[in-house]
Amino acid sequence: MVIEATNCGSSSDSSPKLWFEFLLNERLLSEHLQQASPKPTAVALIGQFLEQALKPVVNDQNQVQPPVENLRTRKLKLLALCTAAHLKWDLPELEKGLTVPTMHVLLSELLLLCHIPSGTEHGDLNVEELDEATAAAVYLYHRWALRAIVEDSFPMKPNKPGHQQPNILIQMQQEKELVENILKLLKEKSDNSVLVLEGALKIKRELRMHTATTLELLASCLDSEHEMWPLTTEGSCGADGKIQPGEQISVDELHCQVRYDLGCYYFLQGPSNISFYEKAKMHFGKTKELLDKIGQGVGYAQIDWKRLEGYSKACNALLPSSGEEESSFYPYCYIRHCMNTENYKGIVDMLLKDNACAVLPHLFRRSLLMDIQQQAWNGVAGMDQLCFRVCTCNTVQSILDGQPVGIKLTRFLQKPNKEKIEFFLEVCQRSVNLETASTEAKKNLGLFFKMLCLSLDDPHLTFLITSHPLFTAVLQDDKRQGLLEVLRKRQPKYQTAPSKPPFQDISSSASTNVGQLEQQLIQTQDPWKVRQLLIDLHGMTADRQFWMLSRKWEVPIPYANVILTVKDLLTRDLVYILLAKAHFCLTNRAFHQARQLYLTCLEVVTEFWPRMRQLLLNELLLLDILRTEDEAGRKSRVAKPLELFKRVYTYLESWQQDVPTRAFIAEQCVCFLLNYKDLEYLSVLVSTTALHNKHVKLGQLLAGTCRDFTGPKESRRSAKELWEAIVLVFTFPGQAKKGGNGKGATGKMRDVSTPTLTRKEFVTFATKLKEPMILTILLSLMVKLHNTVRDEIVNDISVEFISSWPSSLPNLQAMDVDAVSMTIKELLRHALHVDPNNPSWLITQADFYFATSQYAAARHHYLQAASVSSELFHKPIPPEVLTEQVLKQLIKCCSLLGCHTQAGILCQFLKEVDYPTAFKALQEQNSNDGIDTYYKYIWDTTLLEYLIHFHHKRGDLEKKQVAMNAIGQMELNASNPESVLQLAAQKRKKGFMRSLLQLYC
Repeated sequence: MVIEATNCGSSSDSSPKLWFEFLLNERLLSEHLQQASPKPTAVALIGQFLEQALKPVVNDQNQVQPPVENLRTRKLKLLALCTAAHLKWDLPELEKGLTVPTMHVLLSELLLLCHIPSGTEHGDLNVEELDEATAAAVYLYHRWALRAIVEDSFPMKPNKPGHQQPNILIQMQQEKELVENILKLLKEKSDNSVLVLEGALKIKRELRMHTATTLELLASCLDSEHEMWPLTTEGSCGADGKIQPGEQISVDELHCQVRYDLGCYYFLQGPSNISFYEKAKMHFGKTKELLDKIGQGVGYAQIDWKRLEGYSKACNALLPSSGEEESSFYPYCYIRHCMNTENYKGIVDMLLKDNACAVLPHLFRRSLLMDIQQQAWNGVAGMDQLCFRVCTCNTVQSILDGQPVGIKLTRFLQKPNKEKIEFFLEVCQRSVNLETASTEAKKNLGLFFKMLCLSLDDPHLTFLITSHPLFTAVLQDDKRQGLLEVLRKRQPKYQTAPSKPPFQDISSSASTNVGQLEQQLIQTQDPWKVRQLLIDLHGMTADRQFWMLSRKWEVPIPYANVILTVKDLLTRDLVYILLAKAHFCLTNRAFHQARQLYLTCLEVVTEFWPRMRQLLLNELLLLDILRTEDEAGRKSRVAKPLELFKRVYTYLESWQQDVPTRAFIAEQCVCFLLNYKDLEYLSVLVSTTALHNKHVKLGQLLAGTCRDFTGPKESRRSAKELWEAIVLVFTFPGQAKKGGNGKGATGKMRDVSTPTLTRKEFVTFATKLKEPMILTILLSLMVKLHNTVRDEIVNDISVEFISSWPSSLPNLQAMDVDAVSMTIKELLRHALHVDPNNPSWLITQADFYFATSQYAAARHHYLQAASVSSELFHKPIPPEVLTEQVLKQLIKCCSLLGCHTQAGILCQFLKEVDYPTAFKALQEQNSNDGIDTYYKYIWDTTLLEYLIHFHHKRGDLEKKQVAMNAIGQMELNASNPESVLQLAAQKRKKGFMRSLLQLYC
């Protein structure tokens, strides 16, 4: 069975081998592993050998007993060790196919074979006195222990849930518990493992790794009384029990492995102590040096080079370089460490320190504030005060940098006190160095002081600010005197309210008890408490209608008409109040409380009031739809709610005109199906009865049109019907029935059974849609309608699918043009709220602004569309975004805004350079842009030659020199290959577009 044996040619039989075949043939393992692609693989064989060796035994009484140590199990374990030796104890390779328990058994057996029994504290061993092979085995075990701890820290993809048999689930749970127990043991002894491996770095002697030969010799010496396989190599145990050395591992190879594993472990511990990151960085650096010395993938030093590079980059990002002046300033690590150790004062001190040197970016500061605010909302003690302090530090930093100031600090100062104002002034004092601060920073701080003083009502708090030395230093004398004069004249807005008698002094009369119960009834949201309070109130008073107690209790009119017909006063009050409170909670997105109130009301009416029961089920359906959409808005991926789809189908199928229900529910159901793109049901399967609802009918037309646009191009029937339905929405009342044939303005008879939506209802419906394709269809239709009623070809708005709609209207005078424009504006606002980076919608918005002469806004959106479609101009702008028409309108925007040089440069972007427009723009003297600073972005030599001639003629020598420098660039030489010229043009295009984006967006 000696794997190193020579002349063992590989077996010609490539069929998969079974584990017991290796027990029967002593040479089979060597021959099998020497194959190019053995089946099973070496790692799989190790798992099979150890699984059979550790399989429990069932005795005659059918009782499960632990595995018995006999000749068979010893041979199986030896086979597993020899196979691992064939892999040169490559831990990354072994860990890929073996579980943590299997690896633990394998390495424990190796140590046992090396005269180190289980339970031995390795920290007490003097490893330097051990023989070379035993020392190498000890280091191998502790390397794996740290690697297992590090691997366990990585997030694991959970297993897909599915139907499993009970015995399999029990087995999986047992395996999970076994892994957790082993990892727990390894983590408890991790300090011991680190101590052993740190000692390995002091070893200067070469070690030996066990091979199959040395393992067989060692096994025969340990158990000589059992019959073992005949040894196929010369050698035996010496008098001291030592084995002939195995394969040599150099000191550099050992240190390379140990340093890498120690570095990974120290990096894992970094968040608890910054010094661990320094140790990890040192070990990774030494690992790189050793790998360069011995070579990658040579011998036993098997290191994942890419992962090593990743760790090194992470350490460099977390720690300052050696050249930094203040090596102790690690803001990211220190703040995280303070969060973990609840050192809130340390966080504030670090932010104050950073205010003076501005190392941390604003994005990191905002993220930190959001984390703290989330913990404050969760009720973590001390977070409210920390939230105010971090917010104050961030606000002062934003003020000094000229960044917009959020409303968070304003909220904190809604109830100001002396401590808050004093802390704010302290932050300002420690953040501003009056000698080095810029004039702009002082001006910004002075303006904020002024705003804060005017917003405070307490003169004592205002005096704290105005008497501070920083206030005098940053506000100019005239502005300071004017502010103080305003503060002197201002009277307090609020007077102190007269003190009220304490609650305990109120007499406990019957009327007082009723009043207290009514007050509790108004305030509580607990459904069972509402029920008990109403029972008590009806027992104390007679003929009182408590549903009228609060003016804020409102229920939808169809429900109120049903509820108020009930004769029993208690039942009427209870149902009305529960519904009113549930409706209030639903409006405020308190879904859990609303559900409890609806379910309690449902229990009350289920047995005797089926009509009301159906109304409540409809409200619960609405609640689940709103809750699902709310979750979808907060999460990136949400599973498709199949059960909710079935309930929506049932509601729409059972919808009847004579049943009192809210139109809002049907509208929400249709929007829900459209947002999840359930086109099949709405366009084909929806019942005829439900189509009498105007929202369902509109949803059917939208779904059918969406199917047509994404399907065969021949079908446009639904698009035509949708066009006619939307045209009716924007037709003036009384104008739809013009013509002697009794047909409406659209050429189609009005269907009186299907009422038309009003413009407000249509906009409300449209702004609930979030599916991009549906929104694109609505935008396309509205834009086509707008272009048709405006009939201004120059100012036509572009959008997808615009050619799919009819090109004319029978009666233009009947259309409400202003309503069409206003609706497009609201639709675009909603669409860009759903997806702010949709290039097509941004172009449509820009065209709309251009058509309404808002040229600055149009330029802004054209540039934004170009940037998002090209990843901030790192890629070429797609031709469908920056079309010839868009370029011409962008050029016109720049010209009308007085940015003539920019307009001239944009003329180069056209397929055929518009030289007349460019020459006219470049010769303008009063341009509102940088003029010659943009010459470096011109790649067309004709334009540059014109500029040189123009400036020479006018005597503008400096601008002429700038143009000459631009044309003198080697990459613009006309003799260059076309590819070089194209590359030069692309480089200048990107630079110019980025400068415009930075200037206007």
